[in-house]
Amino acid sequence: MAETAISVRNLYKIFGDDDRAMVEKVKAGMSKQELLAEHGHVLGLKDINIDMPAAGIQVVMGLSGSGKSTLIRHLNRLIEPSAGEIVVGSDNVLDMSAKQLREFRRHRISMVFQRFGLLPHKTVIDNVSYGLAVMGKTKDEQRTGALRWIERVGLSGYEENYPAQLSGGMQQRVGLARALATDADILLMDEAFSALDPLIRTDMQGILLDLQKELHKTIVFITHDLDEALRLGDRIAILRDGEIVQQGTGQEIVLKPADDYISSFVREVNRGRVIKVETVMDPVSDASPAQGIEVPEGTILEEAARQMSEADVVNAQVIRDGRPVGQITMRQVMAAIATPVLKDAMAA
Repeated sequence: MAETAISVRNLYKIFGDDDRAMVEKVKAGMSKQELLAEHGHVLGLKDINIDMPAAGIQVVMGLSGSGKSTLIRHLNRLIEPSAGEIVVGSDNVLDMSAKQLREFRRHRISMVFQRFGLLPHKTVIDNVSYGLAVMGKTKDEQRTGALRWIERVGLSGYEENYPAQLSGGMQQRVGLARALATDADILLMDEAFSALDPLIRTDMQGILLDLQKELHKTIVFITHDLDEALRLGDRIAILRDGEIVQQGTGQEIVLKPADDYISSFVREVNRGRVIKVETVMDPVSDASPAQGIEVPEGTILEEAARQMSEADVVNAQVIRDGRPVGQITMRQVMAAIATPVLKDAMAA
């Protein structure tokens, strides 16, 4: 099991003057509607429990008003909770003094916002180096660090441009470079790509995934888009009305939706881009006769089908650590993409 970087435990957020007292009423069974009608308080989050994987991407997904942005702002204590705890490593963020919290925000956690959050009167290089300046780095260190990340996000040549001179996608690359420049272990991304056009959004998702392969940051990514969640998330938590409805891998959520609400989300999902070959394969041993091509364990069905089609075969061996562990046919792949086929391993 992956190491946990951030642990959220029994987290409640109620907006109102007497929020801590209202927590007990919610725990006793008072609904969100009753809380508002009887006491004029708004339930933001209710009993949130998530273990977020170190060096992985934790997606928090939900529609508008679900509480996802409220949740992410608790992780760096931009919002104070009504009850609960948030542990990063071995430190409870809620126990930090004002000084400790400043150091935590400067060195251990950074944030990318939906609307870019760039300083309009500063150039690209000045925006990217801003966090380094706050950290107390020298001018040379600021410039060296900023130039490195400007290049990494594909903006070399735009160092002296101002945000207004850049497209939306370019501005978000600046925001990403600024967040990465501080070398924080944790990156919070609140609807970071939601304001972008679809093609640019897909491009930014690819950039993030490529960088993550090398950097292995702990990323908390907020989105309302299931396709984005499935593409990016190592783990996904889905919120509704301030509560977690379901959490797990993308494959677990697509194949085993917890209720009708989740089913409505996943109904139109392209299963071939989510389900992996080991989910529908037939187990084999080393002694089994080899058939067709070899595909690594973890390959999605769409990619396995493409490879079999290009090789003009209808069978593939699933390989783990250089050894065959399963056999899959084109017929199995097509059936799994079309219908929610589960193997015993998934049903367990």
